[in-house]
Amino acid sequence: MPQPNAMQCLVVDDEPRLRRVLVRLLEGDGFTCREAGSGVEALAVLEHERIPLVISDLRMPQMDGVTLLREVVGRWPDTAVVMVTAVAEVESAVACLQLGALDYVAKPFHLDEVRARVMQALDKRRLLMENRDYQVHLEERVQQQAGRIEELFLGGVQALAQALEAKDPYLKGHSLRVSEYAVSIAAQLGLSEETRRDIALGGHLHDIGKIGVSEEVLHKSGRLSEREYRHVMEHPVIGARILGPLLDDAPTVIAIVRSHHERPDGQGLPDGLAGEAIPTEVRVVSVADAFDAMTSVRPYRPSLSVERALEELATGKGRQFDPGAVDAFLHAFPEIRRLPIPTPERQVLRPSGARRARRA
Repeated sequence: MPQPNAMQCLVVDDEPRLRRVLVRLLEGDGFTCREAGSGVEALAVLEHERIPLVISDLRMPQMDGVTLLREVVGRWPDTAVVMVTAVAEVESAVACLQLGALDYVAKPFHLDEVRARVMQALDKRRLLMENRDYQVHLEERVQQQAGRIEELFLGGVQALAQALEAKDPYLKGHSLRVSEYAVSIAAQLGLSEETRRDIALGGHLHDIGKIGVSEEVLHKSGRLSEREYRHVMEHPVIGARILGPLLDDAPTVIAIVRSHHERPDGQGLPDGLAGEAIPTEVRVVSVADAFDAMTSVRPYRPSLSVERALEELATGKGRQFDPGAVDAFLHAFPEIRRLPIPTPERQVLRPSGARRARRA
């Protein structure tokens, strides 16, 4: 039989003679043994040393074996416990197995049986620890794989946004700027980190439905007819339909894509939502989208000045735009009134405290 390599063991029994019998047996099999005359002494030893095996009598003064077993299982779950019982206490021994003991031996001892029970308990301990380590590492691998899948998925979704910008050069950088503006507004409003992540992704993808809009209409240089305008304004529904199967676990992002043209007064599209029926995240992105759209060149009009865009936001507070989101936008970018008239490749505004702007 293979010998354990200096495995430590704690023998707990209030009878010194029986204790020594077990110690001599285990030391003969290569164990390094400690002794304790009660459960209280055993806990004192365990608090200072990491011992993989405890062999404890069931009936002891001060603290019995069952109480000691509960303490060891609760505080040192990697320690194997083997209970020592009288022949008449088999039911108690079985109860100890249910509490977490890995095996038991009955008095009077048969040394070969003790040896076999100890080795069996250590094998169970090894298997339990290997299984626990496997579960921990499996969870880590699953999390890593899930993270990688999410990265690949988001990369694919963002590629759709880039495809849209390639299709419509007038939108170049628009989605990124809207995303950054919206996140800064959300921070001013004290929204959670998780909510800000949803807003960032929703802002980046809010116009994805324009992939399904006619290029002729998107690039039309003159004023849109009512029919053409309605066609363009189908893009929120198209975008939500495209992303729905891909982002079924991110309803906030889908809401941003579908509802960023809704208005507090109920006059928006596509569902005519009003007031609090429009999610906060959507109202935040709507303000960011409107400002960037107004201050960007479009084929059917030149860009507005920053001052004029701010006037439009102020005029639309409560009707077209959420007042809180507008105010948060102004607080996030206090330098905004000093900006020059933007150009098609203008800089993204940076939140208060940022050192410099970065090109979209």
